[in-house]
Amino acid sequence: MKIIDLHNPERVNKSPDDVEILMSSGSFVQDEFVISKVELRLYNERQDDKLGAFSLITSFVETDKGSVEMIFDEGFRGDCPLKRTKDFLISNLGISALVLRSIICLREKLD
Repeated sequence: MKIIDLHNPERVNKSPDDVEILMSSGSFVQDEFVISKVELRLYNERQDDKLGAFSLITSFVETDKGSVEMIFDEGFRGDCPLKRTKDFLISNLGISALVLRSIICLREKLD
């Protein structure tokens, strides 16, 4: 099962412009879900002459029971928005929050 948890799933109906891998090629269990991959994905949607790129950043979590891609952040975020977001998540234990949020979404769809 592949879940795209966005108001407009067409926004991610293409390859991302950049990907930051937070976890891969390993697996851990969280609430009977085996997590195999956690990524942040960047989609540059448009360019403004003054503000720069409008960025959509999503989280992608792959489990043994399905995957979830959901919005994490969006807006005019300046240079290197994906790397800054990754650094923030790693330094503030945000990866576990991403995983738990994704598991909640998967559970709702599986029930």
